[in-house]
Amino acid sequence: MALGRPSRLARPESQTRSIPGMLARTEPSISFEFFPPKDDAGEEVLWDAIRRLESVRPHFVSVTYGAGGTSQDRTVRVTGRIALETTLTPLAHLTCVGASVAALRQVIGMYAASGVRNILALRGDPPGNPGGEWTPHPEGLNHATDLVELVRSLGDFTIGVAAFPDVHPSSPDLDHDVEVLVRKADAGASFAITQMVFDADTYLRLRDRVAERRDLPITPGLMPVTNFKQVARMSQLMGTPLPAQVVERLERVSGDPVATREVGVQIATELAQRMLAEGAPGLHFITMNRSTATLEVHRNLGL
Repeated sequence: MALGRPSRLARPESQTRSIPGMLARTEPSISFEFFPPKDDAGEEVLWDAIRRLESVRPHFVSVTYGAGGTSQDRTVRVTGRIALETTLTPLAHLTCVGASVAALRQVIGMYAASGVRNILALRGDPPGNPGGEWTPHPEGLNHATDLVELVRSLGDFTIGVAAFPDVHPSSPDLDHDVEVLVRKADAGASFAITQMVFDADTYLRLRDRVAERRDLPITPGLMPVTNFKQVARMSQLMGTPLPAQVVERLERVSGDPVATREVGVQIATELAQRMLAEGAPGLHFITMNRSTATLEVHRNLGL
């Protein structure tokens, strides 16, 4: 039996759901992304958010690797617990950062043993400097496309990939990014999730360009801003520019945490409404391991 193809007899529905199948439905797919906790206290906060967000029945949830591929062990463990202990469908993150092919095979096997069958295959950022020069592990993989092919070869997984509406930091232009997504689809990816979106037009432009070439549903990442300094830092690290109108609205209330949160929720709600109205297959909320702002946007949308 191939790795990752355990018997599906008596497996709970949460372990057998296909994310591409959920994205193909008429109603929008709603999903949540969490960060790996740094310690046991952080893990308690994370599980509190997971349990609160479980109540709105998202289509799937994911736990990222830390910056530069750190926190892998906690990511794998928490993802496995989600599969085994909740009603949620987990999307397992996997990156090439600092990993040999043998190590990647081992992680994929751990995910499979927990009943995980949806994997987000990412190259990942250079450790210590997301904008730095990428150097693969000497026994590892150099591109997300290579990782997609590896995962596909090891079992019955559905595979997602990352998309960059504002152009990947190391990419020369949008044409190149579109071509990369097409190659990922050809390698076996069946859906994509973007970095956090603050300009609906950039998301729609990328989605439409890819749709001309391949049938690859692209879900926009959405982060309700509750801390302007935090999101500005994340924007810089990810190479995702904040539009001037977003910066202006947030700077107007920068000295008031309550007002900042209110404006952040308003911005996220407006972006979500626009992208859903334009046919986005769903929304992938970047939660920062907190539930309240995400739940507020979800309520505003009437989902």
